[in-house]
Amino acid sequence: MNLRPDQLAAQLERPLAALWMVHGNEPLLVLEAADAIRAAARRQGYAERETLVVGQGFKWDALALAAGNLSLFGSAKLIDLRIPTGKPGRDGGDALQRYVAAPPAQTLTLLTLPEIDWQTRKTGWFKAVAEAATCIELDAPERERLPQWIGSRLATQKQSAAPEALTFIAEHVEGNLLAAHQEILKLGLLHPEGVLSLEQVQDAVLNVARYDIDKLRQAVVEGDPVRCARLLDGLRGEGAAPPLVLWALASETRTLAALRAGQDAGQPLAALFKAERVFEPRRQQAVGRALARLTQGGLRAALMHAARIDRIIKGLAPGDIWDEFLQLSLRLAQRR
Repeated sequence: MNLRPDQLAAQLERPLAALWMVHGNEPLLVLEAADAIRAAARRQGYAERETLVVGQGFKWDALALAAGNLSLFGSAKLIDLRIPTGKPGRDGGDALQRYVAAPPAQTLTLLTLPEIDWQTRKTGWFKAVAEAATCIELDAPERERLPQWIGSRLATQKQSAAPEALTFIAEHVEGNLLAAHQEILKLGLLHPEGVLSLEQVQDAVLNVARYDIDKLRQAVVEGDPVRCARLLDGLRGEGAAPPLVLWALASETRTLAALRAGQDAGQPLAALFKAERVFEPRRQQAVGRALARLTQGGLRAALMHAARIDRIIKGLAPGDIWDEFLQLSLRLAQRR
């Protein structure tokens, strides 16, 4: 059974299923969900807990031994199995399939994983666990949902803030949800319950955003020029290597150009996405909107612009690299 994150609390008030799988791309949310499941297990009588962390040299016999090693007092047991890499290997995959096919009695098993890629989702072990377990996927909120997420967190400590204050916090913690959590807790310590003003938020919240190149690519495709400018400024401040920034922008431009050319030639977009390895639904939607506003000629000009930036990086042409990155990003993020 698959649960949405907002369904977890209600589910934990019921008798717990024997198998749980928690995974996602945001470690803070995965940790919080796993903690909630462990706390519910204690309340429901799972007095013992054995933690197994899969790393180099891990022996998968330990899982079967943990399941068979019940307390002399007959208490129920929680097996806390963690696979930090998300890759159990062939032996681990076989062991997991055997385990979920016949889960031990008086035992609750919690499997914690990081973000699961599409290849892993097709493996036999993952399908077997997903079918047998109660599963919850916890990903970081998308940029446009981050203010709402911050608002809900503030509400748990009986605080609220105006939309512009929530947006201010989101811009200063983007890409760093753990820091966002800490800043929200800090607001709870600094100010009483009630409405927070923009001035109070600005005085308290540090700029702890993490800027990465993938977010720049996303902003370009989604046609968000303001975010492009902010991300480039952040990447420059963090000392990002210009060749990596150029690679990201040029790679995205080549992908869009190939899709635009195929679309102009009458090829179905679904087949083009498969050929260019554009699989994630959100990305497909964003790319589709980008193709509607970008022309083949414009994309060729963007590729020529990227080539000029390459010459600037190599010292073969004059120019300000970061200003050129901004101009290229704005060219790609333009909206009609």
